[in-house]
Amino acid sequence: MSPFAIELKNGFLEEDLDNENQASFRDLKSMGVIERVDNLWRLKSLYRVGELYINKQGRGFIEAITPSAKDLLIEPNDMKDANAGDTVVVRRIIARRGRASAKVVLVIKRAKIFDIVYTNINESGAFEILNIKTSLPTTAIMRDFDIKALKIGTVLKIDSLTNEVLEIFGHLGDAKVDEKISLALFNRRDEFEQESIEQAKSIDLDIDVSKYRDRIDLRDLDFCTIDPVTAKDFDDAIYFDIDRYTLYVAIADVSHYIDYFSPIDREAKKRGFTTYFPHKSFPMLPRELSEDICSLKPYQDRLAFVCKIELDRESLEPISEEFFEAIIHSKRRFNYNEVDNIIKSGGVNIKRGNEKRILKYLLPLYRVTTKLKEKRLTRGFDFRSDEVKITIDSEHNLLSTKLEPSTPSHSLIEECMLLANQASAKLFDYGIFRVHLPPQLNKLEELLTELTTIGITINEYEDTPSLIRAIQREAKKINLESEVDEMIIKSLKQATYSPKNVGHFGLGFSHYSHFTSPIRRYSDLILHRLIKAKLKDNKKEIDYLLRNIEPLCATVSELERESTKAEWDFRDRKLARWADRHKQESFNAHIIEVGESAKAILDCDIHGVVVNLKGDNLMLFDKIEITIDRVNIATTKIVGTILKKY
Repeated sequence: MSPFAIELKNGFLEEDLDNENQASFRDLKSMGVIERVDNLWRLKSLYRVGELYINKQGRGFIEAITPSAKDLLIEPNDMKDANAGDTVVVRRIIARRGRASAKVVLVIKRAKIFDIVYTNINESGAFEILNIKTSLPTTAIMRDFDIKALKIGTVLKIDSLTNEVLEIFGHLGDAKVDEKISLALFNRRDEFEQESIEQAKSIDLDIDVSKYRDRIDLRDLDFCTIDPVTAKDFDDAIYFDIDRYTLYVAIADVSHYIDYFSPIDREAKKRGFTTYFPHKSFPMLPRELSEDICSLKPYQDRLAFVCKIELDRESLEPISEEFFEAIIHSKRRFNYNEVDNIIKSGGVNIKRGNEKRILKYLLPLYRVTTKLKEKRLTRGFDFRSDEVKITIDSEHNLLSTKLEPSTPSHSLIEECMLLANQASAKLFDYGIFRVHLPPQLNKLEELLTELTTIGITINEYEDTPSLIRAIQREAKKINLESEVDEMIIKSLKQATYSPKNVGHFGLGFSHYSHFTSPIRRYSDLILHRLIKAKLKDNKKEIDYLLRNIEPLCATVSELERESTKAEWDFRDRKLARWADRHKQESFNAHIIEVGESAKAILDCDIHGVVVNLKGDNLMLFDKIEITIDRVNIATTKIVGTILKKY
């Protein structure tokens, strides 16, 4: 459900509304659809809000929002100008007999504002405009210009309602057009509004310590950061006090610089997340902040929001957890490779003074985090899913791919962040949580049925966690750990954000949130504000945040999905272009999906190329030889033929 729909259902103050919802609010108010109850605006009882679904017969319906309510049927004549996927306010029709019915009174959010299309010549030789997302024909209008004069393969952005061309992106023959397509398909933003840039440039990039006497001064502690070698922003720094067995997780204090409702805050809320393409990131915050004053750079004073965790030496359970504002001065910026080498060698080549001091706690901390991970995996899971990193050239064509497995340095920093994220979630009964629900029974049954085809049968298990561990043990016996882990992951629900804590199934945590990355996740910025308001006992701020926390959770959950989809789409476009250059070549592959639409993944130096196949008697993970027949650059679909089975 959209954030504004949640506000209409739960009640809201007018001043809480985003600018984009103000017009709808005024319309609903003038139509008498909403009323003020206990100082909050909400829908009258005769109305309902929800997403419009339309069946093949053209009839629509709005799903019930409570178990006691019924779905509402909407006849085609009662839809006004609403389309499938739009969020609508409807008025229930009481007098109509039969199924509970309603009619649309207002569209409050369009599912699509624009479409991405391209010019094409079909098999009959006729000119057509195709929607990139659906492959369905549509129309496009250019004022005072014959669209047929455009080169075939021209990519256009059009208004979803009028079909008028808004922008010409480029041509499918140019690999650089992929960036624009992937960003637009999933509503990701590139350039910042001028107001945001001006606000970012107005922020003082120097820390005058005398102005922050209310902060705890931790500059004498040997903090360090551990990030990828290509990282330009540093969210987190760590320090471990061996004598007190106390971990300090210092996080960039973004909330200090970003005021509520400021231009940067409004834009960060719309972006939600930083989106990462192989050649470029599209940050949530202007780079003037994310790569400078809000980044925990080495050898510079920085404002931080710190989680301090004292651990029991034997059990490694937290004895105390504390949050406070501080100033830190990171003594070293490490990359993952450097820390891996230190762990492997025991730090024998470390000579500089500050690095020696860091080494005194870093290696013991690694041993602590190794034990923490072992303990965590008795409750949660460790799925084998190596990240595919792709490299592109100056023309945006794919050069290479490589798998990036998790290493000891990744594990060290991850366990530190997990401790801080858990600690932050324990502060609230109602707030912003990172939740992951257990899998549904029908999904587990489908998984078990699939597994029997490759010889894995589980007859005895106590609960869902024990079932998953049993599956992983059997997969290891037949050397299919990563393949089966992928199947398990597909059967699980996606992690999301929720105002109510229901735990995190995958990690095995009863309490979990996202605290450690406010530079690149708006969810963490929300949490920082909530914790600070609690520490300062600011009841007005707490009331505002909690009153709006459900729509905020819905917002960041949706934006996270869109950001991830954009990253995947861009990767798929690069893989498709590579496949197009290797048509009619043969490759070894293995089956990853069976049925009418079978799929195989190539076993070659380029990782992640999925080919659509037709073939009978295929079994999961069958080894085959295939050839690539055709590639649709627009849709990224790769089609091949099986040459033989091994």
